[in-house]
Amino acid sequence: MAKLILSMDGLVLKEIPLSKERTTIGRKAHNDIQIDNLAVSGEHAVIVTILNDSFMEDLGSTNGTLVNGNPVKKHFLQNNDVIELGKYKLKFIQEAGAQPAAAAADFEKTMVLRPSAMKAAAEQAKAAGTGGAQAAQAARQAAIQAVGQAAQTAGIGEKPAAPATAPAAAPAAAPAAAPAAAPKPVQTLGAIQLLSGGNAGKELELAKPLTTLGKPGVQVAVLTRRPQGYFITHVEGAQRPTVNGQPIGTAPHALKDHDLVEIAGIKMEFFHKS
Repeated sequence: MAKLILSMDGLVLKEIPLSKERTTIGRKAHNDIQIDNLAVSGEHAVIVTILNDSFMEDLGSTNGTLVNGNPVKKHFLQNNDVIELGKYKLKFIQEAGAQPAAAAADFEKTMVLRPSAMKAAAEQAKAAGTGGAQAAQAARQAAIQAVGQAAQTAGIGEKPAAPATAPAAAPAAAPAAAPAAAPKPVQTLGAIQLLSGGNAGKELELAKPLTTLGKPGVQVAVLTRRPQGYFITHVEGAQRPTVNGQPIGTAPHALKDHDLVEIAGIKMEFFHKS
C-alpha cells in the first residue's frame, strides 16, 4: 500500500497510508490530511487512488501545489515524488512488495498512444485547462465520481440461494433433489483495434482485469473487465474520452460490440472476439 510522509523543515510529522480511494488535503478540519497553516487552502488538493496508482490534483488552491519543485495542476504520482504545500512536504512512497507478482502482472498498465499524438493531446489539454478553477473543479468532480461508482459496481456479486427444506408433514417422502445451479454465462474476450496513428491496425486483447490507456498528466482512461462486461472510466484529463462521438459521463460507461472509442485523438474500435 502506498503512503505519504508529512514533514516540515526536515522533521517528520506523521505517515498517512493511502487506504482510501479519495484522500483530501487542506486547512479545514474535514480533510483527511489537515494542515493548519495559512499557506494551505481550506481544500487544497486531493489524491485519488485506483488499485496501485495514485493521482494528485490541485483543487484551485491560492498558493498552488508543487511536485518535485514544479507547479502542477494534475500529476500521476511515482515513488519518492515530493508534494509541497507551503513549508510542508508530503513524500509519496510506493512500498515494495505491496502486491504479489502475479497480481502485479494482472494489473500491468498498457500504453498504446504514440508520443507524437501525446504531444498534440498535451497542447490541447493545456489549452483547455486555462479556464480557471471552475473548469478544474468540474474535471475533478467527474473523475472522482467515475472512480467511486466504478469501485461500487466492481463489488457486485451474486447471493447464494437459500437451501430448500422438505415439509415436516411428509417424513416418508424421499428428499427432494436440490435444484441445479444455473450455469454462469461465459464472458467473451474483448479487444480494441487502433484505427488511427502510427499503430493503426494493431489489436490489443483486454484479457486483464484492468487496462490503462493514455498518458499520465494528459489524459487517462481505464478499461475494466467485469462479470457484467467491459466498462470505460475517465480518470484524468480536462476532456473525457468519447464513445461513438459522444463524451462519456461521470459513471463507468458500458462498452458494446463495435463501439468506436477516442482517447487523446487516437481512435480505436472495441469488439468481442469470437
